[in-house]
Amino acid sequence: MLISRKKPQKNKLYDDYWHFATSRQDVFLRRLHNPLGPWTSDRVLNEYRFTNVFRALDRVTQYLIGVQAEQQSNREIFFNTILFKLFNKIDTYRYLERALGPLRAESFDVARYDELLSYRMSTGHAIYSGAYIMPSAGRVYGHKWKHTNHLALLAQMLDEKLDERVSACSTMKEVYDLLLSYPSLGKFLAFQYTIDLNYSSLINFSEMDFVVAGPGAINGIHKCFSSLGDYSYEDVIRLMAEEQEAECARLGLTPPRLCGRPLQLIDCQNLFCEVDKYLRATHPEAVSAGGQKRIKQRFTASTEPLTYSFPLKWGIDQSNNALWNQPAIDDIFL
Repeated sequence: MLISRKKPQKNKLYDDYWHFATSRQDVFLRRLHNPLGPWTSDRVLNEYRFTNVFRALDRVTQYLIGVQAEQQSNREIFFNTILFKLFNKIDTYRYLERALGPLRAESFDVARYDELLSYRMSTGHAIYSGAYIMPSAGRVYGHKWKHTNHLALLAQMLDEKLDERVSACSTMKEVYDLLLSYPSLGKFLAFQYTIDLNYSSLINFSEMDFVVAGPGAINGIHKCFSSLGDYSYEDVIRLMAEEQEAECARLGLTPPRLCGRPLQLIDCQNLFCEVDKYLRATHPEAVSAGGQKRIKQRFTASTEPLTYSFPLKWGIDQSNNALWNQPAIDDIFL
């Protein structure tokens, strides 16, 4: 006998998830056609920084996809992906390239990389992105500086041939479990790195296969639902992905698309995190579980031009035309 699960109970802020998703995607599309703006009349979207609705469109992810495409072997794909993501900062990766030339697993030397990164820090440059907090792994590797411990972590991964073990995995969750077994990689980072590796030719899984709810997403879920019923956080994320068409139609919205590609689990997960931040400004009475009351990062438009490319396995036109030819957006801002 099948017993139906008790579904989550939506609250008054639930619809804000879909309004935010469509408005943020509209801002992205307007910027493609009009780099100078204005792009929206929404004060919060204008004033604060929010990631793109589709994770693959973010500047850092786009840079990573380009890095991966240049690699000649699975081992180099793995090495460059993890090296890049440990710091998650384009300037740091470029700095290492300028100093060392092509970054290769076979010539990776912890002491040399440590020397370079220590020097960069001493000159007042941040070597880590502020997007999320990286645990130091100092208890395991015992080094004074966080970056030295992370280089030791990468060396351990290479020594243990994690690239080969990852490429042999038959599910996305297997990749996640492997990464989760390493020091300082908690659930959030292990899942994010799994998605990053999955952009490359090293592995090939659907982004609808598996998801892990991060702390920000959990905060967003609690703001949009009064009760989860019998659903886990991951179940709720999947529910959003499965019902995106119906929910947008109910609200008279156009569902976000990436060249025809609908929101994937990772996108819906990230959206909950961004909606949590958005609601801090629009509904400050809905306090996050972690107590956050403000949005930390203000929006500053990048002056560096960006061309968009995507994993070949997605079957998306690799030229900009696929993005520039999106349906026209109404000039009347939402």
